Amino acid sequence: MALLVEGARVCAAEGVWVPGWLLTDGLRIAALGPGDPPATGGAERIDGSGATLLPGFIDLHVHGGDGAEAMDGEVDGLRRMARFHATHGVTAILPTTWTASEAATRCALEAIAATTGPVDGGATILGAHLEGPWINPARCGAQDASLIRPPDPAEARRLLDAGAASGSGVSGSGVSGSGVIRMVALAPELDGAHRLIGECRERGVAVAAGHTEAGFEAMTEAVRLGVRHVTHTFNAMGGFGHREPGTAGAALALPELRCELIADGVHVHPGAMAVLARAKGPDGVVLVSDATRAAGLPEGPVNLGGRAAYTDGGAVRLADGTLAGSALTLDVALRHFAAASGWGWEHLWRAAAGNAAAALGLATKGRLAAGFDADLVLLAEDGTGEVALTVVEGRVVHRCRP
Repeated sequence: MALLVEGARVCAAEGVWVPGWLLTDGLRIAALGPGDPPATGGAERIDGSGATLLPGFIDLHVHGGDGAEAMDGEVDGLRRMARFHATHGVTAILPTTWTASEAATRCALEAIAATTGPVDGGATILGAHLEGPWINPARCGAQDASLIRPPDPAEARRLLDAGAASGSGVSGSGVSGSGVIRMVALAPELDGAHRLIGECRERGVAVAAGHTEAGFEAMTEAVRLGVRHVTHTFNAMGGFGHREPGTAGAALALPELRCELIADGVHVHPGAMAVLARAKGPDGVVLVSDATRAAGLPEGPVNLGGRAAYTDGGAVRLADGTLAGSALTLDVALRHFAAASGWGWEHLWRAAAGNAAAALGLATKGRLAAGFDADLVLLAEDGTGEVALTVVEGRVVHRCRP
């Protein structure tokens, strides 16, 4: 059924319209514009007065939610993740692994491949984000250092081929298509990393620098080879120095790099969020949750792959206090980042959706424009930023308003 959202602040690709309207037709956006909508017949009318309409959020780095995680290797759990995050405005996710054995990783990838595409009542599963095992042990964070290993071409090919028979199942994915992996996070300074970057780029897989101590020159070389993304900027990476800018300095300075940000107020100080916003500009920041299974659950103990952890103040920590992901959702991240950056809606939609779509080469997602997928989120403006409506490819999957 067609949907007509009217009277909202519409954050379109061309600008912000107050008021504006948007009409869907099946999976796609049919038309949109400022002011009052033209006469339409047969569409469900949605009153967007006092609300903001944005492209649906895209979370490229999300391990879990609602008690489930990608590494569980369970189809039902992945679908539960997709449904949970949809209630927070997310219309597409990239379930993310962590460093584990090859067998456990393949199990997770096969489950993701089996669920790739729109989930009934939830977000679209775009594919998989492989975070580890090819990372620097010195910057492992909460990842299991005993399972970290150097890039091995044979293992890499096996993992990159995983789920190949399933196809992407995602419209406008822009993927050249071997397996289910759409992004790989690695430490580019490791022996064998350059060859692996080339292998990924040949397959159309995005490459991120993450859990790394790569210096400025090493990062510059990684960019030359095809790295275009930075994993949870400022976290688990070499810090900035005025004589050696380090990984963080390269992330800020190199224009080719898009930078993930965990905007929960714990992983990154609001002042550092502001620095990132100024350095990268509207096209360079990608909000991510890095959420674990703790997202959506009460605070307290949580199991992370057999390791004891706990949630405290929205952050997840191992028993020794090491940060181990978050319980964050992207609607909350957007509010935190808006306050820290001072950006208006004309820029904020890019950080929550457009830049993530660009990172994966998603040709029809991440913006409000005619012909793009009807992935929408309507945010109430009652002081809470509540997600009033989530629409995935023209289907209402979450609604708080009548």
